Amino acid sequence: MNRYPAWKNILVVAVIVLGALLALPNIYGEDPALQVAPDKREPMGELGLNRAKGFLDEAGVEFVAAHLEQDRVVVRFADKHIQSEAAAILGERFGDNYVVALTMEPRTPDWLRALGLQPMSLGLDLRGGVYFLYEVDLEGAISQTLERYRSDFRALLREEKIPYRSIDVSGDTVSLTLRNPDDLDTVNGLLRIYDAQLMLSDRRVGGAAVIRVGMNANLVKQRQDFAIQQNITTLRNRVNELGVAEPLVQRQGLSRIVVQLPGMQDPAQAKIVLGATATVDFRLVDQDSNPYEAQRRNRPPLGSKLYFERDGTPVLLKRDVIVTGDQLTDATSGFSEGQPAVFVKLGAKGARRMLATTKANLKKSMAVVFIEQVCDELGPGNTGCLKSSTREEVISIATIQGIFSSNFQITGLTPIESRDLALLLRAGSLAAPIFIVEERTIGPSLGQDNIDKGFEAVKIGFLAIFVFMILYYRVFGMVANLALVANLVLVVALLSLLQAVLTLPGIAGIVLTVGMAVDANVLIFERIREELRNGNSPQASITAGYGKAFSSIIDANITTLIAAVVLFTFGTGAIRGFAVTLSLGILTSMFTAIVGTRALINLIYGRRQHLDSLSI
Repeated sequence: MNRYPAWKNILVVAVIVLGALLALPNIYGEDPALQVAPDKREPMGELGLNRAKGFLDEAGVEFVAAHLEQDRVVVRFADKHIQSEAAAILGERFGDNYVVALTMEPRTPDWLRALGLQPMSLGLDLRGGVYFLYEVDLEGAISQTLERYRSDFRALLREEKIPYRSIDVSGDTVSLTLRNPDDLDTVNGLLRIYDAQLMLSDRRVGGAAVIRVGMNANLVKQRQDFAIQQNITTLRNRVNELGVAEPLVQRQGLSRIVVQLPGMQDPAQAKIVLGATATVDFRLVDQDSNPYEAQRRNRPPLGSKLYFERDGTPVLLKRDVIVTGDQLTDATSGFSEGQPAVFVKLGAKGARRMLATTKANLKKSMAVVFIEQVCDELGPGNTGCLKSSTREEVISIATIQGIFSSNFQITGLTPIESRDLALLLRAGSLAAPIFIVEERTIGPSLGQDNIDKGFEAVKIGFLAIFVFMILYYRVFGMVANLALVANLVLVVALLSLLQAVLTLPGIAGIVLTVGMAVDANVLIFERIREELRNGNSPQASITAGYGKAFSSIIDANITTLIAAVVLFTFGTGAIRGFAVTLSLGILTSMFTAIVGTRALINLIYGRRQHLDSLSI
C-alpha cells in the first residue's frame, strides 16, 4: 500500500499553506508613494507620521494610507500627479534635514504588514530607472595617497624640528631632501614607524641627503581596494541624499562600480551628484607676501601656495591645511544675512584643530578653497575620461573675529552651489575620481512591458505543459500540474521572504524551473509505466517508479544547482538574478515533484486494496 504517515502529509500541507501566505502580498499591486526619513537615518516614530499626515491635510492633498515602516514614514497616493504634488509639499515642510523619496509601495493589507510580510522586490529592468557603470581612477587614488604622504611628512619633520629643503612628489615616489645628512637615520626610523610597509632608499648629495619613499605592491593594492570601498560607501550616502528607494550600489570587477536607481527618471541630476568630487579645504591666508608678485614670478614663497579667487584675483594661502572636507560631520544649506551659506559641523578632531587655529590667529584671514575633479577630455561616445584635472579656487576669505571650533558657515556660493556642496559634504568625498563608462535610462513603461512579456512567457509555458501533461499522463498529469502551481507559489514565496530582487533574467530562471519541475515528474511517470508493462501491480509500480527514479532526479538537480551556485558566486547583476531564481526553483521543484506529487498520488490510489489499473 502507498501511504504517507500523517506527519508527512501534515508537512506537505503546512509548506503549501505557508508558501501561499508568504506569496500573498504579491497579488495586491502597487500605488505611487513617498518615503520620508531623516538624512541621518534616525527612526521617524509616530511623531513623524503624524507630522506628515498633518502637512498633507493642511495642503488639502488626499492620500490613500500612511504608515511607519522601519525607520521611515510611507504615504501612498491614488496617482502619480498627487504623488508629485505631495513630494513638493513634504520636501518644503520637512526641510533639508529630511529625504523625501518617490517610490512605488505595495497595497499590502495591514494584517499582512503586521506579520512582516512583503512582496518580492523588482529589479531595474522591471521597475524602470537609471543605471550607471563607473570606472574608478586607481592611479588617481595612488596620487592622492602620495600627496597625503607629502603633507604628513612635512608635519612630522616640523614636529621633530628636523630641517629640510623640500618634500616633492615625483612619479610614484615622495622625495625628502634633508639639510643635514646626519638626520638620515633618524628620519628613516620615523618613516618606518609611520608605516612599516613603505619602501625607503636614501643617498647623499653634496651637503644634503635625499630619501625616496615608495609604496610596495601590497600597499598599492590595499590603497586601491580602500579607494573602491570608500567610493562605494560615499556613493551609497549620495544615493540616500537623492531620495531613491531600494538603490543598488556594488563593485563589479577590479575597478568598476555599478549604481542602479530604480524609479528615478532624471539621469542628469543623478550624474551631477554621484560623479561630483567637490570638497573644501580651510587654510590661513599668507598676509606677509605679495600674491601679485608671486603670480608674476610664478614662484610662491616657501610654505605658501598660489590660488585664485573666482574673479581671477590671486591669493597666497598657507600650505598647511587646517581642516579638510572629510572631517565635516554635517552640512546644511541656507541663508545668512541674505546670502547663500552652508552651515557646517566638524568632528572632534577637526573641531580641536579649528579651535587651536582660531585661538592663535585672531584678526587674521582664513580662506575656504573649493576643490573639484573635472574631466578635460572624454573618451569615445562621451564615456570614460581620458584626461582629468583638479580645479581649486578660493570661494571665501574672512577675518577670524572670534574663537570657534565645531560650528561655523561657508559663504560665497550661489544658492544651487550651496545646496549641492552641502549635500556632497554630508555624503562624504570620493576617495578617488570616478568616470562614467556606461549609462542607461529605463522608462517605467518599458519596465512594465518587460513584466508583461515575462509573465506572458510563464503563462504560455504553463498552458503548454498543462495541456501536454493532462493529455499524455491523464490523472498523473493533473497531479503534476497541481505540483507545478505549488512550485511557482513556493518560488514567489521564497523570493518574498528573502527579499531577493526579481529581474528579467530571473523570470527566465522561473520559466526554466517550470520545465525542470515537470521533467522530474516525467521521469517518475515513465518509470511507473515501465513497471506496469513489465507486469507489476499498480501499487508496486507506483512504489518502484518513485523509488527508482529518485537517484536520477537528485543527480540531475544537484548538478544544475552546482552550476547555479557558480553563476551566483562569479556572476554580477543579471546573471545573479538568473542564478537566484534557478537555485530556489530547483529546491522547490524537488519538494513538489517528489514529495508533493507522491502525497497526492497516495491520497488518490494509496488506499485502494484492489487496484487494476492506473490513469497514466
